[in-house]
Amino acid sequence: MRVITGTARGKRLAELEGMETRPTTDRVKEGLFNAIQFDIEGRRVLDLFAGTGQLGIECLSRGAASCLFVDQRRDAVAVIRQNLKTTGLADLAQVVQGDSLRTLKSQRSPFHLIFLDPPYDTPLLETALNTIADIDMLSENGIIVCESPVQRELPELDAPYRKDRSYRYGKIKVTLYRKEALK
Repeated sequence: MRVITGTARGKRLAELEGMETRPTTDRVKEGLFNAIQFDIEGRRVLDLFAGTGQLGIECLSRGAASCLFVDQRRDAVAVIRQNLKTTGLADLAQVVQGDSLRTLKSQRSPFHLIFLDPPYDTPLLETALNTIADIDMLSENGIIVCESPVQRELPELDAPYRKDRSYRYGKIKVTLYRKEALK
């Protein structure tokens, strides 16, 4: 696993041992970042079920202003911190070990870009989407990026949130949600 581009381009990232965490594959990551490449620089990012932190780190490498990484696993938080140190991006990051939804609800400022890649065999993705919309944690013109199995149908959200495009990469689907600007 490596950072694709930006200030940390080519840096190798540490991975978690075991099968509990499923890292985003290079193919999916490249496609995902092609879709959002102009929506990263200067933005406030949330990597909610962070795992190794690779998605948030890729954003920081590409010029995001800051990233909050959240994972409940102690070993995941240690790997995120190690990866931030390796890439020299630790000063732009905050890492929280704890319940993702509780941490989300405690935030006071909206995010421009939110990554949701929870364990596939749980309802956490839908719960996180609904929580973000309910407490309105996405800035105007912000994007939520969801990774899920291709057969999983994700919900529509009430305005000003809308489900945008989905991209298929083998058995994986990346779905984008956007928050429309108020007129």
